[in-house]
Amino acid sequence: MSTSVSLRRPAASSPMVSSQMSRMPRASTGPELAVRRELHRRGLRFRVNLAKLPGRPDIAFTRARLAIFIDGCFWHRCPDHGTLPRSNADWWLAKLDRNVERDAEKNRALVDLGWLPIHVWEHENVREAADRIEQAWRARSNTPAAGWVPG
Repeated sequence: MSTSVSLRRPAASSPMVSSQMSRMPRASTGPELAVRRELHRRGLRFRVNLAKLPGRPDIAFTRARLAIFIDGCFWHRCPDHGTLPRSNADWWLAKLDRNVERDAEKNRALVDLGWLPIHVWEHENVREAADRIEQAWRARSNTPAAGWVPG
């Protein structure tokens, strides 16, 4: 199982760090908005932060049962860009490891409900991420690709 994270958050290492952390948005981040704009530009319509689903997906295509999560490199331990703070390193390691475990748990719960979870890293190219999402949406909703003409 996981290392237990103390309920008591350690004190910030400086007032600057405290200020930075308090300003971090939980929803509608820049990467989320960019992906949503690109999907909308393509004519795809979706729900935002659907609370009735495990993990409250950032973007949800209800008919196709697609749950999209835009994951921050720090918070979800990106293998390419994830970092670990030097201050309170043990606490942060346990906290971030638990985030990754929670991601796996919500993925399993979504799959059990017939949903396909898709994770997009915040650093991914927006068009490439939207291509991947659109391809999954088309496959699950039996919608032909753009430009397709019935024969």
